Amino acid sequence: MKKYIMKITVFLCGALGMALELVAARILSPYVGSSNLIWTTIIGIMLTSMSIGYWLGGKIVDKKEDKNLLSLFLLAGAFFTSIIPILETLLVKPLSSITNELVLVAIICSSIVFGIPSFILAMVSPFAVKLEDKKHEEIGKTSGKISSLSTIGSIVGTFVSGFLLIPNIGVRAIILIITIILFLLSFMMFENKNVKYSICMVICLCALLGLNYYGKVIFEKYNTDIIRDVDSEYSRIWIKNVSTGEINYKTMQVDTGLESYINSETNEMGAAYLYYYDLFDYYNKDAKSTLMIGGAAYTYPTYYLNKYQDKTIDVAEIDSKMTELAIEEFGLDVENPRLKIYTQDGRSFLNNTKNKYDTILIDAFKGLNAPFELTTYEALNKAKNALNENGIVITNIISSLEGKEDDFIKYEYATYKAVFPEVKLFKVRDLENSSRQNLILVGFKNGDNNINEEKYNEYKNLLDMEVKDFTSEREIVTDHFAPIGD
Repeated sequence: MKKYIMKITVFLCGALGMALELVAARILSPYVGSSNLIWTTIIGIMLTSMSIGYWLGGKIVDKKEDKNLLSLFLLAGAFFTSIIPILETLLVKPLSSITNELVLVAIICSSIVFGIPSFILAMVSPFAVKLEDKKHEEIGKTSGKISSLSTIGSIVGTFVSGFLLIPNIGVRAIILIITIILFLLSFMMFENKNVKYSICMVICLCALLGLNYYGKVIFEKYNTDIIRDVDSEYSRIWIKNVSTGEINYKTMQVDTGLESYINSETNEMGAAYLYYYDLFDYYNKDAKSTLMIGGAAYTYPTYYLNKYQDKTIDVAEIDSKMTELAIEEFGLDVENPRLKIYTQDGRSFLNNTKNKYDTILIDAFKGLNAPFELTTYEALNKAKNALNENGIVITNIISSLEGKEDDFIKYEYATYKAVFPEVKLFKVRDLENSSRQNLILVGFKNGDNNINEEKYNEYKNLLDMEVKDFTSEREIVTDHFAPIGD
């Protein structure tokens, strides 16, 4: 074992480095989101930290070839990993609450919370090259072997963490595992162990475990509104109790966005925009079947099944963990024969379905981020082809109507106009046009020629919010040109 300890350390540190990068994205997502910009920031900071670690590790080992020194660095890595949960509460959360500059928050937090342990893990490779090539005669061969081991470890760490560990045990357990592995590597790396050293290491282990546990305690202390903190294959999900003073809500938060919420006492939907999906009942009097892309907590499907006893609804929700939470926390009845759930990506479902629907509702946007593949000309044509005669597509969009944040609605309105012969736009609330808000786009396959006039009074308050004479000169969004979205 002693003969291979350096190689094992290199391999495991490569794996732990990539695991830490995936953990960073999950820890930061509720505070800064998970857009491409944030991912780019996290990756860039981690790579910067690693490059400094490679450089400084090489300088240090050139001055002192000492396994015990490397052992101390690994112990330091275990310490800085163990305090990640503490820093989430004491640094990341307060910093994100005092500024809207999310990229700046991501840079600072990535550098401090994750950059330091990444920097330490990167120092292992130059130490290994120097310590493994004692004769300095095969430096190229040794360097290549170490680089290969580290890279293979990174590959294994990526797949094991992403596919197995994160969705099954969560990021907090992964942080604990990384801490323990680094501690064990530090212990095994140290030469000439004695009783005094062993006692000190037992104390260190207890301290590391205590710090990790304290991170959990302090998180719960400062986040009493969070009922459940869950990691799925795709997202970090918070189930929270939120009070407006007059009404108590149970909410589902994904990244920084509030995906779904219900009145805790009445179980009624809290999101006003969801009621605009009922416009299908006015615009197509023959509508019987609905497809909803994006279930989240399934608040609208539950409402739909209760209100429309003669209609069916299919839901395409990619994240099975959200469906589980909808059942456990939001009262979803999966046994209802008029409900069918597809655990599938929305665009993939549209591409391959043979089903035909009278209504398609698109509500798959995660927080403020839109998956671009559902916004494009090609996607909307797939949706149009999945409609029966007189069918309609209704989409919720978060954008301003004018000003600095109007790109989303301008691009998407132009794309809808290119696909559907008739398009209508609604404001959910009577806000200024420059305000970022929920907007509802309605695309008609064959125009609004199948209106149920008897339902006018029921939906008058929604119909009165139509935005008249809206125009856009933007290019249409395609699979090859998508300037909006995630």
